[in-house]
Amino acid sequence: MTSFIRFIGAIAIFFAVVADARAGGAKLSPETANKAVASGTLTLIDVRSPEEWRKTGIAKGAAPITMHNPKGKNAFLQAVLAKVGGDLNKPIAMLCAAGVRSSLTQRFLISQGFTNVSDVPVGMLGRRGEPGWIARGLPITPCPNC
Repeated sequence: MTSFIRFIGAIAIFFAVVADARAGGAKLSPETANKAVASGTLTLIDVRSPEEWRKTGIAKGAAPITMHNPKGKNAFLQAVLAKVGGDLNKPIAMLCAAGVRSSLTQRFLISQGFTNVSDVPVGMLGRRGEPGWIARGLPITPCPNC
């Protein structure tokens, strides 16, 4: 019986991964995102709040565009569109503290027609015991006026 339960669990995980991939659920490590931003091939968007940006700084090269825009999700969408020059195919990656908000905004942008949106699921602070951007020693820019 235990083997059968493990088998069913493995199948469920497989279908969850496939469904995530079909939904555009691409994932990037912080190192990969950092290299792509440095080479100019990726727009990294930090969706955290201004208070969080001031507290920890932002990933070097990231655009601070909060998902907590007081004017709502359409204002967030317009800010992202402005950042990528209206190009729905431009490679972008979403970054937050620990991967929840970045995943939500990734899915939202895909639902709005973006075709090349990735998530940095460990975020700035880390997730499930995996170190985030800060603990990995990747470059950070202070953001005192955010």
